[in-house]
Amino acid sequence: MASPEPSRTRRERSAAARVLLLFAVGGVIGFLIDATIVQVLVKWAGWNPYLTRLLSFLVAATGTWLFNRTYTFSADRRYGVFGEWARYLLAMSGGFAVNYGLYSLLVFHYAGIRAQPVIAVAAGSLAGMVVNFVSSRFWIFRKRSETAEQSPLD
Repeated sequence: MASPEPSRTRRERSAAARVLLLFAVGGVIGFLIDATIVQVLVKWAGWNPYLTRLLSFLVAATGTWLFNRTYTFSADRRYGVFGEWARYLLAMSGGFAVNYGLYSLLVFHYAGIRAQPVIAVAAGSLAGMVVNFVSSRFWIFRKRSETAEQSPLD
């Protein structure tokens, strides 16, 4: 008969699941911000669908940063507010490159998606999510090591 799983491992799994779930909630919030801006400005205001994504990314990334710093990764702060936000935008740029690449491909090749750009926003968001989670968890919001020295940028 196998011994029961230690409670520490269960707590670690539960904490990891909580972080992933909250990151996904933040992603949904970011998607709603992103998709709303794109849909309104492209469909109803006639803006360029490619340039609009640059604005919507900046606003959505700022929204997800606020959510993630408050709820998902709230335990420790490595950087000041502006430094954390700037690093977060830089980190999210990797996911945005994947996101924007797929979005652009879909908008360029499919007239139906050009008319409803929210579909391309959703596809791009899913594609960039993994890159964004990894960079958030292991760079921007990683826990400060008790033995590591603080760099001048921290």
